[in-house]
Amino acid sequence: MPWLEAILVGTVCGLIGVQVVLRRQAFFTMAMTHATFPGVVIAAVTGLNLYLGGAAAGVLAALAVTALARRRGHDHSTATAVALAAGFALGVALMSAQNGFTKDLTAYLTGSILTVAPSDVWVAAGVTAAVALVLAALHKELVYTAFDRDGARAAGYRTGALDLLVLLLIEAVVATAVPAAGTILTLALVVAPAGAARLWTGRLGTMTALATAIAVGSATGGLYLSRAFDVAAGGAISLLAAACFVLSALARRNRGVT
Repeated sequence: MPWLEAILVGTVCGLIGVQVVLRRQAFFTMAMTHATFPGVVIAAVTGLNLYLGGAAAGVLAALAVTALARRRGHDHSTATAVALAAGFALGVALMSAQNGFTKDLTAYLTGSILTVAPSDVWVAAGVTAAVALVLAALHKELVYTAFDRDGARAAGYRTGALDLLVLLLIEAVVATAVPAAGTILTLALVVAPAGAARLWTGRLGTMTALATAIAVGSATGGLYLSRAFDVAAGGAISLLAAACFVLSALARRNRGVT
């Protein structure tokens, strides 16, 4: 079961990671991992599913970022920073307000892929299929808005709706990867493989395939290392993904590419 979860999470993180890198939304992805925290606390207090609570909070954060960014004088960076700080602060405030609150959220923060349930695998499979279908169906529109936003708007594309869609896909992937890598470490599995792939190729199809392969390799390799050396799986997965990016950057530099 953990191996299947690793493959599915690696696949979906690699797919969405390319959009994150092309759109320069790594900071937003980090913000989403923090903005889910109040939803987790509320779910823990009320006895609901932690991951569903986190996903719901993340969706609200994505909507808030989009609404704030559309106001005159604001941009996505400012709105994302506000969502990051406000979301995490709200989670801390809610947790401190609960006397005797002892719910262990370690697994949510750092991941626990060795203890994933069949339901987690089914969710990962469904989200992976849905993300792949959306990215394939809207491939042209998403690429156009990523590289030439003004041109896409002039051509009649609804750039705001496409931006919101990508944000919601990112949040869905973050929530799906939580059982494997946790909210804190998911960022590495989303961004590092896609960043490494972009250092090797500029062709989008090749980049997507390579990013997915690196992400799957990092997830499965990290799971193997965690069992072989008795270390945290989430940490091992994230370190492998980061190592792939560093090695790719060094290889690019040795090839003389700037």
